[in-house]
Formats: sequence, C-alpha cells, structure tokens
Amino acid sequence: MTTPPIGVLVMAYGTPGSPEEVEPYYTRIRHGHPPTKELLDDLIRRYDAIGGISPLAQRTAAQVEGIRAGLDAAAPGRYLVAFGSKYTDPYLEDAASALATQVSAIIGIVLTPHQATLGSGQYHDRVRATLESTGVPYRAINHWYDEAGFDELMARRLNDALAQVPTSCPSVEVLFTAHSLPEKILELGDPYPDQVADSGARIAAAAGLEHFGVAWQSAGRTRDPWIGPSILEVLPEFAEAGTDAVVVCPVGFVADHLEVLYDLDIEAMALADQLGVALSRTASLNDDPEFIAVLVNAIQRVEQGLEQP
Repeated sequence: MTTPPIGVLVMAYGTPGSPEEVEPYYTRIRHGHPPTKELLDDLIRRYDAIGGISPLAQRTAAQVEGIRAGLDAAAPGRYLVAFGSKYTDPYLEDAASALATQVSAIIGIVLTPHQATLGSGQYHDRVRATLESTGVPYRAINHWYDEAGFDELMARRLNDALAQVPTSCPSVEVLFTAHSLPEKILELGDPYPDQVADSGARIAAAAGLEHFGVAWQSAGRTRDPWIGPSILEVLPEFAEAGTDAVVVCPVGFVADHLEVLYDLDIEAMALADQLGVALSRTASLNDDPEFIAVLVNAIQRVEQGLEQP
C-alpha cells in the first residue's frame, strides 16, 4: 500500500487581484465592516501609486512553486504542497480541508519570519480548527527567522545596500523594520517584538555591524495604539542628529508588496528627501533560490522532528 504524502500548507496574507477586488478585500480585513470612503480612497490611492495593484499575488505564487520544486527535488513524491490565504481565495481553511483528504499529516508554514499572536498564530489557529474533525495531525512552524542560512542571506543583502550608499554620506544608520501590531499584544507576552529585535541583531552580527536600530511601519488605521516607534518618527530624529543616510532592512517582509513598495519606497522616501537624508533599502527576497532553500530546510527539519539549529 502506498504511503500518503506529507502535506505542506504554505500560507500568506493575500492581496486583491484587481482594482475591483480592493473594497471587498478591505472589508474582509476589517472583519466584515466596510471601510469608510476616506479609508477606501486612501488605499486605492496607495495601490495606484505602485501601478494599480500589488505584485504580491505573483510573488507569493512564485515562492510556493519554489517550495514545491525544492521539496520534490529533495524527496520526490514525499510532499504535497498547497497554498492558503488569510484574506483572499484560496482561503486557508479550504486549502487545509482539501489537503487533509490526500495526506497523512500537514506541516504549516506562514510566509512571515516571526511569531505573533495576531500574525502567524491566527493562521495556525484557523488551520487547527479546520482539521480538528479530520484526525489529520498538524505541525506548525511558528517562526523561522532563526533558520540556518537566513541571517547570512539577509546580511549579504544588507551589505550590498550599504555598498551603494554614496561616499558623500559618511554618517550612515541601519534600521530593521517589521509590520507594527496593536500594543495589546505586549500585555499577552507576545514574542513578536523580541523576535524582530533578535532577528535584527543576528543579521547585523552576520553583516559585521555593531550599531543598528529597530523601527516599525505600516500600522493599521485604527483607534488602538500600535507598537512604535514608527520609521516615520525615527527618520526626523536621525536627521536632527546629523545622519546622512539610512539603509532599511525590512526584515519582517519577504516579498515586494504595498508595505514595501509604497510605505518605504514612496512614503518614507519622500519624508527622508524632505529631511535631506538619503534613504535606501535591501532588495526583497521574493523567490530567491537561497531564500526558498531556507524555507525548504525548515519544512524538512520539522517533518523529521529536528530542533532548530
């Protein structure tokens, strides 16, 4: 009798596939509450500024295909890979249900490096609830920022970006950024802020840097306070201190999308220009083969019951 494969559910946030999908997508993000016209117009404006729609869907599809190919090359026929999204079709519940009928167990990995109750935790909780009645075992990869090879990969990109800073800018600061989350996660003892800081420290060490900072970006437009300081708050402080250039490493993001292409490349860049600070960032990982290899290794390690290095 043929042994069923191991299921691998790759998960990501999702993004609207066309301008017509923006409003229903925004409504789902707001848990069924339609956005005000002001909020919707602002989101459409930001999408228009990066070309009308985010390239995230294509970037994510390439990452999933890379993982599928990498696992198949390592162990032909052993893994069955599926993709599920938090806010767009195919939804992660549907993907998990379909996968459960074909596999002996499922490993879940979210395309975000760090663990957060309101981030990766929600994905895994939704999958567990879906699989509860199926009897299919589920193993969650809660974070993978400390997976072997990730620090070195990011450090090379950081050093590449630093090498592009003009020699006319002798005072250079490095900022690691990640998506802000509501401050209420701090009351829960959420590991997210500490993991982001640890991630920055590990990459800085691999890059041979002694000084760096951590800032947050892309906070939601809600009444609740979000984790800070924001990069938009930190940049004026750097300018006042005489900093000539800032290199941003958006370590919390693994692909080009709105939070990178607009929040950093347009909004933060415009502020830095006003302040007379040269701002640049590291190149996004997207489907870089070295990055895909990190994710493949993480999946195989968990499937084999091995501890993280």
